[in-house]
Amino acid sequence: MEPLYQYAWLIPVLPLLGALIVGFGLIAFSETTSKLRRPSAIFIMALMAIAMGHSLSLFWSQVQGHAPYTQMIEWAAAGNLHIAMGYVIDPLAALMLVIVTTVAFLVMLYSDGYMAHDAGYVRFFAYLSLFGSSMLGLVVSPNLVQVYIFWELVGMCSYLLIGFWYDRKSAAEAAQKAFVTNRVGDFGLLLGMVGLFWATGTFDFGGMGDRLTELVNTGLLSPSLAAILAILVFLGPVAKSAQFPLHVWLPDAMEGPTPISALIHAATMVAAGVFLIARMFPVFEQLPQVMTIIAWTGAFTAFMGATIAITQNDIKKSLAYSTISQLGYMVMGMGVGAYSAGLFHLMTHAYFKAMLFLGSGSVIHGMEGVVGHNPDLAQDMRYMGGLRKYMPITGATFLVGCLAISGVPPFAGFWSKDEILGAVFHANPAMWLLTWLTAGLTAFYMFRMYFMTFEGKFRNVPPELREHHDHHAAEPHESPWTMTLPLVVLAIPSTLMGFVGTPFNNLFEAFIHAPGEEMVAEHAVDLTEFLILGGSSVGIGLLGITVASLMYLKGTPSPQAIAKAIQPLYQFSLHKWYFDELYEAVFIKGCRRLARQVLEVDYNVVDGVVNLTGFVTMVTGEGLKYFQNGRAQFYALIVLLAVLGFVIFSVQA
Repeated sequence: MEPLYQYAWLIPVLPLLGALIVGFGLIAFSETTSKLRRPSAIFIMALMAIAMGHSLSLFWSQVQGHAPYTQMIEWAAAGNLHIAMGYVIDPLAALMLVIVTTVAFLVMLYSDGYMAHDAGYVRFFAYLSLFGSSMLGLVVSPNLVQVYIFWELVGMCSYLLIGFWYDRKSAAEAAQKAFVTNRVGDFGLLLGMVGLFWATGTFDFGGMGDRLTELVNTGLLSPSLAAILAILVFLGPVAKSAQFPLHVWLPDAMEGPTPISALIHAATMVAAGVFLIARMFPVFEQLPQVMTIIAWTGAFTAFMGATIAITQNDIKKSLAYSTISQLGYMVMGMGVGAYSAGLFHLMTHAYFKAMLFLGSGSVIHGMEGVVGHNPDLAQDMRYMGGLRKYMPITGATFLVGCLAISGVPPFAGFWSKDEILGAVFHANPAMWLLTWLTAGLTAFYMFRMYFMTFEGKFRNVPPELREHHDHHAAEPHESPWTMTLPLVVLAIPSTLMGFVGTPFNNLFEAFIHAPGEEMVAEHAVDLTEFLILGGSSVGIGLLGITVASLMYLKGTPSPQAIAKAIQPLYQFSLHKWYFDELYEAVFIKGCRRLARQVLEVDYNVVDGVVNLTGFVTMVTGEGLKYFQNGRAQFYALIVLLAVLGFVIFSVQA
């Protein structure tokens, strides 16, 4: 047994160990551990670095053609039920291990600068380590039961980190919103998981797909029932990966510290949903109607997220809706059968979106001297502008991220997004048209963000809005090296990583091929088709960039004038399609009304019956106590009268 694979279980265990040791220190020796800020952070980062090194070794081994490796032990047994636990290392798991560990390590390094003055510094690192461990455990899980366990751990960690600043009402509410919304999807996942086990007798991904196909083909299981079970499982990724209609939690998750926003949006929570679709691909691909639902869910989510992002003024929330839109592309790619394309975009997006979020955190950090510790003002792009002069490294890396996500060649996002669009064009031209327009909107809102933040003149915050009305606030400043170094490192894969998946020599597809498929052979590229489809996506992206530059650099046409001219559409986008208001009216207020009605029934009917029973018992007791006088003659008289009454009744009858 090869040591490299034999000890792969250490990858999720090492960060868990770090979180447990530091967490125990915070509970048992709070003051001492809180003072050991830097040693605690270095300890946790060192463990993640070891996990990252091991992950890179496994990835390289898989690239070299090593067979997938599985190690299992029996975890629970009852009669014919046997549930095994363990870990699997295959191309998909190896890829996800590298993505999670590299992004997590860079986020931890960045957090040292960003959270340097926060009182909860040590607690934050313990949470980060637990979050990373949960996601690493999820990606090496060999069956649906183990995935579900780590799935819920990821959700718990996101709750802790989104509500990290729990003394802020908005953060506490955002954590609750994320938790409740994800419970809806997770309940569907649980039902689907149990239903598929009932039908197939296994929780193993491959075995489940093969058995389900056999049952449907032989008529032992209705195709409609199989589709319902698969859709229930898909509800889990809908919530975790913030797909319509369970997307509403993700923008509010920005209430957490920016490093955790980067980790959630790049490599952990939202990536878990796309990862589960990939793992369940053997089940989904056998059910065409389910694949269609998955594809259209992703396409609609991509379009919806982009239309909301174009009007947001909060830099982090604009990036959040960007994430929702890009996740829609990945889900859509999976839905049309482009397995490798969806995962390719997951990989490239993880790096450039992590860089963009960390870049936004650098901007917020640099703006704090201007606005004080007011997160709303520090994140509002209307008070920025010209920051490239003050923050050149942040500005340059943010520009790289904007070019990558906008699909400008040769940056990574062009190759991964274009591969998805090419697959969608062949599957459904109408869907392609919708997401092609979305690509133009993506380029527009990303460069709107870049121009409003880094170009032009520094607009500054009016003195009356500043903390303590400080008329002599400091200028913006570049972040420390612990924050800028991760940005520079992430800019490298954001620029170059796309070349591993070009259609001319698609090394990524050859490596990650879908379950049950052989390694793809080299195939000729239709150059004309590539130039037409690739050129059209680049063209719509350049059009979006051009419009953004005209509106936000030259001011012609004026954004305010356009917003006034299309006020209903502008308000529709600004209010995020009114989903929050709709859910507030239907679900939150509706549940409250239902609860009040149930309370009325409980008070008037249930309590009424109980109270009536007590009243009858009391009255009868009061009456009967006069018959309990202890005299035998009196009791005999009662018996005689009862017998006499019975005789008279019998005679008359």
